[in-house]
Amino acid sequence: MEEDTAGDPISGCKWTHKTTAKVAHQLGRAGIRVSANTVARLLKQMDFSLRVNVKCLESGLRNPPDPELRDRQFRYIRRQIQDHLRQDLPVISVDTKSRELIGNFHQTGTRWSRGPIPVLDHDFPSDADGVAIPYGIYDLAANEGFVSVGTSYDTSEFAVDSIGTWWTRVGQHRYGGAGRVLILADCGGSNGYRTRLWKYQLQVAFCDPFGLKATVCHYPPGASKWNPIEHKLFCHISHNWAGQPLLDYETALKFIRSTHTAGGLKVRASLVKKRYTKGRKITDDQMADIILKRHTPRKDWNYSIVPWSQMRSYS
Repeated sequence: MEEDTAGDPISGCKWTHKTTAKVAHQLGRAGIRVSANTVARLLKQMDFSLRVNVKCLESGLRNPPDPELRDRQFRYIRRQIQDHLRQDLPVISVDTKSRELIGNFHQTGTRWSRGPIPVLDHDFPSDADGVAIPYGIYDLAANEGFVSVGTSYDTSEFAVDSIGTWWTRVGQHRYGGAGRVLILADCGGSNGYRTRLWKYQLQVAFCDPFGLKATVCHYPPGASKWNPIEHKLFCHISHNWAGQPLLDYETALKFIRSTHTAGGLKVRASLVKKRYTKGRKITDDQMADIILKRHTPRKDWNYSIVPWSQMRSYS
């Protein structure tokens, strides 16, 4: 076993590529007759067990943020959340869930049934009836989710339109005269801190039309799993439709809307048929029209966008 065993010298974790049957065979050649089941039991006593890969290591970033800077950002986000919730102001966590093919395709997970569900043997996009792009808004105070299911592309226009739809249908009724909203987002994607279109759309399609000040805090690179929407909403949706092919859009919407938890989570969903296009560029002149104030400690991770109607009082 020695030459076929590897391990982590720090954690003490060990592994081998040999099966129990092969180990039993090798022992037999050495004059030790033992069954594969006995080998498995002995290996377990030696802290061996069947393992899978665990995604717990941060991938190599070109310019990884300083650990102290990351900690300060998390503390800053926590203070912002507490400050807004204390004043009964909306705090929403936003992100795009993984893209799904609509059709009789394999869906990860298991569910109770009298027999296996037959699905296509390959996930070819050409066989799909369309794509589902769920953009989620999770309301921290209300423990409620709102998901816009797009049918074209995940763009910043789609992201901000989804937030605007949430505000029209839910937010403004729940929070009445609230004049500002805190948005928690990842550092990349359609709502990334480097995306010009994201900031521009927040100005012209959200802040200006609704007269709201939007404060945005981005989680540091490699820290998206701490974004509340990931463990408060998306994981429960994935669990709800586990093992169930998303045969059509209505099926996808049904599973999203029927997602509940013992903690009281409720989810609304709507289908967005508007066609969005990729590659839209924002000019320097358009960026200059954004009333944007950057905050500390990391100015590009924390900023506020103010509607033009409040420009006189903006400081």
